Amino acid sequence: MTEKEFSKEALILERLEHLEEKITPLSESARAVAELRDELAPRVNEAVQALIAELADVEADFQMEDLAFLVKKAMRNVNNLNFALDQLKNIVDFALTAEPLLKSSVPQMIMALGQLEQQGVFRMTGAMIDVIEKMAATYSTEEIQQIGDGLVRLIGIFRKLTAPESLDLLERAAGIPARVNISRAKPMGAFGLLGAMGDPGVKQGMGVLMELTRGLALLKVDV
Repeated sequence: MTEKEFSKEALILERLEHLEEKITPLSESARAVAELRDELAPRVNEAVQALIAELADVEADFQMEDLAFLVKKAMRNVNNLNFALDQLKNIVDFALTAEPLLKSSVPQMIMALGQLEQQGVFRMTGAMIDVIEKMAATYSTEEIQQIGDGLVRLIGIFRKLTAPESLDLLERAAGIPARVNISRAKPMGAFGLLGAMGDPGVKQGMGVLMELTRGLALLKVDV
């Protein structure tokens, strides 16, 4: 064999090796695809069988006219669908934004509710609801309205009693029973009253009584 023929044979072998290197990945890929097809074929058959069974189940209720109506309605309401999708995106964005706040605020709310529970606020609320239910079962609507009007007037009276002057007077009056010894009280006639008028305390008391008596004139309702 001549040198020229040998070089041609070497060139042919080299090209064959290059072709083999290129074909080998393709062959391996084809083998992998074939294996994948063999593995997926049973699963696809199972899915098709399940789909056929489900379609057979709804065949009696399915009408092609209903599907066509649905498609037409969807095409007529594309703008509404786009708006709904935009709003859904806004809701998702809000949820993502509020999630960190909820993570910090929810435990605080739970803690605050726990404190209210420990303080008996919920028990008091439940008792108030029970009272309202009993009132509703006992009194008519008109009577409850009358009670409400009376409570409003009573609150007005309590507001007047909370004036500083009224509170001072009530506080001093509340201390009188503790300072009076009823066991020393004796029967007293007209001459006894005249004699008691020489007591400075009695005089002061009579002066206070006169002021209170003068104030009682406000109780008279002019007709």
